[in-house]
Amino acid sequence: MAWNEPGGGRDRDPWGGKNGGDGPPDLDEALRKLKERFGGLFGGSGSGGGKGVSGALVGVVIGVVLAVWALMGFYQIDAKEQAVVLRLGKFQEVKGPGLQWNPPIIDSVTKVLVTEEREYRSKGLMLTQDESIVSVPLTVQYNIKESKDFVLNVKDPEVSLRHATESAIRHVVGSTTTSDVLSEGRSAMADETRSRLQKYLDTYQTGMYITQVNILEAEPPTQVKAAFDDVISAKENKDQYKNQAEAYSNEVIPKARGTAQRLIQEATAYRDRVIAEAEGQAQRFEKLLVEYQKAPEVTRQRLYIDTVQEVMGNSTKVMVDVEGGNNMLYLPLDRLVDAQPKPKINTSEGSVLDNPEILNLIDQVVQQRLREQSSSNRRGGR
Repeated sequence: MAWNEPGGGRDRDPWGGKNGGDGPPDLDEALRKLKERFGGLFGGSGSGGGKGVSGALVGVVIGVVLAVWALMGFYQIDAKEQAVVLRLGKFQEVKGPGLQWNPPIIDSVTKVLVTEEREYRSKGLMLTQDESIVSVPLTVQYNIKESKDFVLNVKDPEVSLRHATESAIRHVVGSTTTSDVLSEGRSAMADETRSRLQKYLDTYQTGMYITQVNILEAEPPTQVKAAFDDVISAKENKDQYKNQAEAYSNEVIPKARGTAQRLIQEATAYRDRVIAEAEGQAQRFEKLLVEYQKAPEVTRQRLYIDTVQEVMGNSTKVMVDVEGGNNMLYLPLDRLVDAQPKPKINTSEGSVLDNPEILNLIDQVVQQRLREQSSSNRRGGR
């Protein structure tokens, strides 16, 4: 039977109190009982022995809580790390390696690896200066220079690094020709990219330091790779022909220079020789002039004899003609020279006519011819 049915009785009322009256329970009574119960737990009303035990227990609990709280504040910072300390959300300090302590809950500590070399990789299609599309892969190596800036100034430093890297490499590739991107220009591009990227990161105050940027071997898109290979092959052929031409030039030019130098030296020697001969002839003439002024006839006769000697020394046949005669005497000097023992001929010492025997023979022939001519003239006079 339900409590509210007729005849159920007063005892079935759930709201019945001690007084047995109708209506809701006494809230003041309930609150009083709850207060007494908690008061006894924390040393409130109760018997004297219970009060002492409760106070000691509370002290022990509080001491344990404080000890645990203090122990939670100790932490170790490695030699490669730095710790950024925030107190109630505000920057407090940066701590170095070693055993450190900060009050838990009040301070928050963020550890940062500052000496660790980190790496970021990127690859994308980019437009070059000559409007060609190339795929440029690169790696960025960096570390943390300022741990405070790395933790506080940028929400996500890795995202900022990615955006700055893409901006820097696209700017550099956009001002570089395709041939330089695909071949020997990558080193200069890497240096320029690193400088520009570090400038961006310093502007953002990310606390990161770029140690090195490596631009790997770029390649054209697969759709035009064959055409790019042909261009690279042609460039290699051009370099090969250029090297061959330079080698030929290095071989020919020194020879030509040596020949030119030799000709110059020969011309200089010829000039010096001619000048020396001319000066010698001039000095000889001056000395001869002095002798001629002293004895003109003897000097004239000597010059004539020397001239005849020089002319006859270069001839193998001599024709002797006497004035007023009809016959001409022929002297075969070549046969006369062959019949005699061949003397040593030296133009510096004299000619063949310096031989006394030959001169004696010539003199006899000339005297005989003169006598015959004289006899012929006497007969004609009679």
